Amino acid sequence: MTTTTDCNGLSVAPGDRVRILGITPDPDLDEDDLDMFINMIGSSCDIERIDPDGTAWVVVWWNVSDGSLVTQLGLAPEQMEKVKV
Repeated sequence: MTTTTDCNGLSVAPGDRVRILGITPDPDLDEDDLDMFINMIGSSCDIERIDPDGTAWVVVWWNVSDGSLVTQLGLAPEQMEKVKV
C-alpha cells in the first residue's frame, strides 16, 4: 500500500481521515468553482488513494440545488493534516 506524510510528518494511507489545510487551484477555474474549492479548506475527509509522487486524493461531496456534486482533490503533504481518531 502506498503511503505519504501529512504536514507534521505523520504517515497517512488510504482510508485515513485528513483535514484540508490548503489547495492549489487551477488558474483557469471560474469564480464559482474557485469559491467551492476555497470552501473545502478546513473540512475533513478520507484519503481515497495516493499517487506514487505522494499526492493524496480525497473526495468531497456537496449538496447543491440540483442534488449532489462530487469533487476530487489532490493534496500535497503540506496541504493536509491527519485527523486523530
